[in-house]
Amino acid sequence: MNSGLEVSWEEVKKIFDRLQREAEPSGYHLNPDVTFTQELVKGLLINEKRYGYWACPCRLASGNKAEDLDIICPCDYRDPDLTDYDACYCALYVSGAVLKGEKKIKSIPERRPPAEERKSPKSRSGDQKKFSLPLPVWRCRVCGYLCAREEPPEVCPVCKVKKDRFERFNKLPPTLSVVF
Repeated sequence: MNSGLEVSWEEVKKIFDRLQREAEPSGYHLNPDVTFTQELVKGLLINEKRYGYWACPCRLASGNKAEDLDIICPCDYRDPDLTDYDACYCALYVSGAVLKGEKKIKSIPERRPPAEERKSPKSRSGDQKKFSLPLPVWRCRVCGYLCAREEPPEVCPVCKVKKDRFERFNKLPPTLSVVF
């Protein structure tokens, strides 16, 4: 193994402890299998040394942060996976039912679209009335938090991801309408 990618037990323990402190108050639960969870944390730290960001240790990262934003932990797929399968794809985060031992973690299908689909611009159909706000609206790609300000916050106040996980929120989904 490349010596530049080695991770110490102290580094793993520090991040594991931080994730434990941050998860519960934010409404999330880490996998109760401490050894397994610490190995995932080790994978995150190795990816941080390799790529400069916490790419999911269970997915193949490209090394291009812009292309991998959706799989930077916590990934964009965490919440839907928790809702549908009681764990995120790598099982770092689990539902309350798994934490209590009421459910077991099962195989989770990959939600991430193929590279070709991720690279194509998303098209939305439907007529939407144009309106303007005095400030741009920013959406956290991980938890959906919205804020209206000149720039996104440095850290999401809800899920604690960094500024680069925000995207400018330009359009309302076709199912929503705004009443003035």
